Amino acid sequence: MHPSSTVDRPAAPPAPNSRTFARAIGDVRDAWRNRELWGHLGWQDIKQRYRRSVIGPLWITISMGTTALALGLLYSQLFHQELATFLPYVTAGFVIWNFILGVVSEGTDVFIANEGLIKHLPAPISVHVLRMVWRQVLFFAHNLAVLVIVEAIFFPTLTKPYILEGDSIHQPGISWMIVLAIPAFALLVVNGVWVAMLFGIISTRFRDIPPVVHSFINLIFFMTPIVWPTGVLNKVTNGEGNWRVLIAELNPLYHYVEIVRAPLLGHQQSWHHWAVVLVMTVVGWALALLALRNYRARVSYWV
Repeated sequence: MHPSSTVDRPAAPPAPNSRTFARAIGDVRDAWRNRELWGHLGWQDIKQRYRRSVIGPLWITISMGTTALALGLLYSQLFHQELATFLPYVTAGFVIWNFILGVVSEGTDVFIANEGLIKHLPAPISVHVLRMVWRQVLFFAHNLAVLVIVEAIFFPTLTKPYILEGDSIHQPGISWMIVLAIPAFALLVVNGVWVAMLFGIISTRFRDIPPVVHSFINLIFFMTPIVWPTGVLNKVTNGEGNWRVLIAELNPLYHYVEIVRAPLLGHQQSWHHWAVVLVMTVVGWALALLALRNYRARVSYWV
């Protein structure tokens, strides 16, 4: 045997493994560090959408205002509710729902719609998720102006204890507890990121998912207490609708809406809503990071 064949050669370095939670978390962390990028892109999305419009993004506020007013007037008559307390209830619910709807609907297309940037921009794929969620936050800020106007009109009524027709809970009225809406919305945004990331990855691989989600989200709107209070279920069944109230409680979107709406309207805080949302946050982020760990590198090929 030749002497040189017995010389030990250095082992080749191990191939880098991109399918680790460290890389998945690093993708989200790097995307957050690029907040100037996705923040600018998200704002440009809104300016581009209303570039040649006379009043620009105010159309967002006008559209929300007319829809909330129409639904409030209609359902207050159907459910025999006092307009001074029911119109703010519907407006707040609809503003929050629009944010959830935008995150879920656009989240399914978040990577598909950014195909060009994903293939040519060397940036973490989470940047596109944060850009979309930031855009929805800006929409929410525009829509929130409608709620401020409605609450200003009915402020004397909302600052006193009141009760929604058919409900047995006396609401304390608007107070300093309204500040809880800030961490509640922040928690809603955090959940919006994992929802968009998880559904975006799945939808990139399976293109039938977006139309299915869009169909079901419209159905879920009517099943969620947005334009009707849960007390109505007891009223229409003469107090025998506890099982229907339970069905509303089993709807996770109801808890997301309620943690933000309750402090905005001065409703009594039910802390089990927060507990449900916190559990959903932990479970949802675990699933999103798992999907990001396994399929982050494949998104650019799937689009």
